Amino acid sequence: VTPSEGARGGTGRQLEMESVLALRGLVLLRDSVEWEGRSLLKALIKKAALGGEQVHILGCEVSEEEFRAGFDSSINSRLVYYDLFRDPLNWAQTGEALPGGPLGALQAMCKRTDPGPVTVALDSLSWLLLRLPCAALCQALCAMSRQHACRGGGPAAEQLCVLGLLHRELHGPGPTGALSSLAQTEVTLGGTAGQASAHILCRRPRQRPTLKTLWFSVLPDLSLDLQGGPPLESQPHPDPHTPQVDPASHLTFNLHLSKREREAKDSLTLPFQFSSEKQQALLRPGPSPATSRIFYEPDAFDDLDPEDPDGDLDV
Repeated sequence: VTPSEGARGGTGRQLEMESVLALRGLVLLRDSVEWEGRSLLKALIKKAALGGEQVHILGCEVSEEEFRAGFDSSINSRLVYYDLFRDPLNWAQTGEALPGGPLGALQAMCKRTDPGPVTVALDSLSWLLLRLPCAALCQALCAMSRQHACRGGGPAAEQLCVLGLLHRELHGPGPTGALSSLAQTEVTLGGTAGQASAHILCRRPRQRPTLKTLWFSVLPDLSLDLQGGPPLESQPHPDPHTPQVDPASHLTFNLHLSKREREAKDSLTLPFQFSSEKQQALLRPGPSPATSRIFYEPDAFDDLDPEDPDGDLDV
């Protein structure tokens, strides 16, 4: 690959990343123990700050110093930080704690923003879920979108982006499903062989949901570097010298039918099938039979298995 070709490929991947990561509304960043999501959260914060957006951060899990580490001074000067990590319940009574605790801080964040595009980062939704009722948290997130839409005079999906970091091992299906129903975008982090991936599910109004997978890495300056795919060593390559093993070769019964056996099976009429011969026999006048008989004509949705006639009974 020549330098010019590499540059064109990098530009194409960058444009693809920009289109996929044009995030608005509630965005769930679902990480795990193996694949942490705070680095991606900080990379998206940097992207929003460089785009001229207001960025408000509700810090819960790590200190403000640790969270701001990695941002240069120009980015840090644009971040409005709300610190819940130092004294979330105002036990120190220094006057620096946010009023109303975690829920009050979440409700007050959007009131302090100006009209225009805003990115709100919640580090993390898991911390809030473990301390607040799920219903109260969901109502606060919905109220935040409505408040900013009224202040900005435009649709909330175009004005506000809420980035919520969610540790998926910590929560059951109930809270996770409630947040997923509110989210416009879900980013599930994974990977293989040391290469991180993001499975992005986007739900847009009046459009079908789209699912896309991006392979990426976060650089030391918190920039996103989009990769073309998983590393080659992690992709399976079949060995042409390895003989193919027939899984049915050592069975005590035969799974394959010869041509003659298949023809005999197809020509066989089962006793309960309503054939043309039986139809003619019923139409011919004659003495009524002493016993009644039942004839069954299968339709297109029947799954008849002569070897297991009771298969539909699950016994």
